[in-house]
Amino acid sequence: MRVLLLVTAFNGLSQRMWCALREAGHDVGVLHATSPQDMIDGVHAAQPELILCPYLKERVPAEVWQHWRTVILHPGPVGDRGPSSLDWAITDGAPAWGVTALQAVEEMDAGPIWATRTFGMPAAPRKSSLYNGPVADAALECAFEVLAKAADPAFRPTAATEMTVAKGARPRPPMTQADRAFDWSAPTEQIVRRIRAADGAPGVRTELAGLQVFTYDVHPGLARGVRPGTLVARRQGAVLVGTGDGSVWLGHLRDASQPGIKLPATTLLGRRLRTVPQSPLPAGIEPEAPSYRQIRYRRSGAVGWLAFDFYNGAMSAGHCRRLLAAFRHAVGQDTRVLVLRGGTDAFSNGIHLNVAEAAADPAASAWANIKAINAVCAALIRCTRQVVVAAYSGNAGAGGAMLGLGADVVAARDGVVLNPYYDMGLYGSELHTYTLPRRVGAEAAQRLIDAKLPVSTHEAASLGLVDEVGPRHPEAYAEWLTALALRQADPRTAGRRRAAKAKRLEAERVPLDVYESRELAEMSSDIFGDRSGFAAARRAFVGKAKKATPERLLLTAPAPHNATRPRQFSRPRNPAPAAEQPPRLRSATPMSA
Repeated sequence: MRVLLLVTAFNGLSQRMWCALREAGHDVGVLHATSPQDMIDGVHAAQPELILCPYLKERVPAEVWQHWRTVILHPGPVGDRGPSSLDWAITDGAPAWGVTALQAVEEMDAGPIWATRTFGMPAAPRKSSLYNGPVADAALECAFEVLAKAADPAFRPTAATEMTVAKGARPRPPMTQADRAFDWSAPTEQIVRRIRAADGAPGVRTELAGLQVFTYDVHPGLARGVRPGTLVARRQGAVLVGTGDGSVWLGHLRDASQPGIKLPATTLLGRRLRTVPQSPLPAGIEPEAPSYRQIRYRRSGAVGWLAFDFYNGAMSAGHCRRLLAAFRHAVGQDTRVLVLRGGTDAFSNGIHLNVAEAAADPAASAWANIKAINAVCAALIRCTRQVVVAAYSGNAGAGGAMLGLGADVVAARDGVVLNPYYDMGLYGSELHTYTLPRRVGAEAAQRLIDAKLPVSTHEAASLGLVDEVGPRHPEAYAEWLTALALRQADPRTAGRRRAAKAKRLEAERVPLDVYESRELAEMSSDIFGDRSGFAAARRAFVGKAKKATPERLLLTAPAPHNATRPRQFSRPRNPAPAAEQPPRLRSATPMSA
C-alpha cells in the first residue's frame, strides 16, 4: 500500500514507523506539515492510498481529509481529546493510558475510530520517555491494524460515540503554564511529576537565583532540610534545589526572559552560581540510589557495566571527557567483559549543538567537542583488555550512531532506530571512516552516508552495523544483555576475542590516528570555513525551525506495474579488508556529529 506519513517533524516515532512499514512491504513516504498549502500540494503530488499522522501538531486541511483517508494516531485512550494528552496524564498520575487511531474530521480528535491500544503508566515518567516507549509501541500496533483494515473494502471505522470511553479520558484544553505551576515548598514528588510532564517542551516556568527560567530534566535529590527554592549544590551541569520535603536536581534550563535555547543548568546560570558549592558524588552510594549521576560503573563477577545517560543523547565536551575517564577506570579493572550501555531514551546523538551554539565561539566549542568524542571512540577501538559490548538501548544518530561501532559486539534493543550518517553541514568524524567500512563493507558504508535514511535494528543486523538484537521491553532487554555479557565472559571466548582484536590492530598498516587526522581536516573546513552551511544548520536545529521535506523522504508518483523495488542492503559475507590507505567516505551533504 502507498502510505504517506504526514508529520510535524520526522521524529523517533515517525522514523520507527517508516522503517517498520517499509520492511512490511509498503511504499512509504514522508511529508512535513510546514503549512496548509504545502500539505495540500504534497498530498496531491504523492497520491497516497492512506495518510497516517503519527506526530502531527497542525490541523489537517479539509481538502486533504475529505479526499484521502487520513488517520491520526492520538496519544490518548478512547474519549481523550486535546493537544496536551500526555501532559495531563503524567500530571494527574493516570494509572493507565493509550493510543487511539482515529479518522481526521473537521473537529480535532473527534473522528471515527480505526484502532486503539492501552497500557499501564510508569511511575512519574518523563514525557519523552513515555512517548518513545509505551506510546510508540502502541502507535505502531495501531498503525498495522489500520493498514490491515484499510485493505478491506468493507471496513468502516466505528463512531467515537459508540466506543466505551476509557476511565479518566475526556476532552481537555491545552495545558498552560498556570496549570503546570508549582511552588518550591511543594513535595518533591509533585514537582518532579509537573516538570516531567512538560519535559522536552514547553518546560515549567519558575524562578531560580533571581532569574525566570523554564525547567527540564528533573531528578529527585538526597538533600533534606533545605529551604525551598534555594540552590544547594551543583554537579556535572546540574543544580540541586530545595523543595518542601527534600530536593531535586535540575539538569537543563531555558531563559524565559528572551528567546533562547535549552542548556545545562550551570551553563545558563553561570555567575549566579559563584557561591554554590560543587557536590562530588556521595562515597559508597549504590548506583541505583536516587542521586544525580550521568555515568555509573558497577561490576558483577567477570563483567563490568559502564552506563551513561545524557539528556536527549547530546554529548558536550565535558560529557565526553567524563565518559572517557570512566571508561579508562573500567578498563583498568580485572574483568573480561565491559558493557558500555547508553540510556533507554537515547544511546547518543553526537555532539551537543545547543552548547556549541550558546558558546562565545561556537566553532571552537564544536571543534573541542568533536575532539573529545573522538577520544572516547579511539579508546573503545583500542581496548584489548576486555571484550567490549556496546549496548544501544535507545536511538542513536550521526556521531552517536558511530560511537559504538568500534566495539567487539554491538547489541541493540529491538525497535531502536539508527541514523548512521551526517546531515548538519558536517563531514563527520568519530573515526567512522575506520569503523563503518569494517562493519558493513566500503560500498554499503558509502551508501549509508549518501542515503541519509533511518535504519531499523533488523536492517542494521542484516548490514552488520549490529551484531545482536535483544527484546524491546527494557527489563527483558536488560536480562537478555546480562546473558549475552556472561556468554562473552567465558574465559576461552573472551581470550580468543581479545587476542584476535590485538592481532588485527597490530596488522593495521595505517595508524588509527591517520583516520582521525583526515576526518578532522575535512571537519575543519566545515566548522571553521563553514563550507557546507554548518552554522545555519546548527542555528535552525537548536531553534527547531520548520524545514521542507527532504526529497529522499518524499513518496514519489506511483511506479509502473513492471517496476522493481529498490534492492535492500545486505550484510557482506566477509568484512572489508584492512585498507592500505584509509577509505575516504564522501559526505553527501556534509545530523549533528
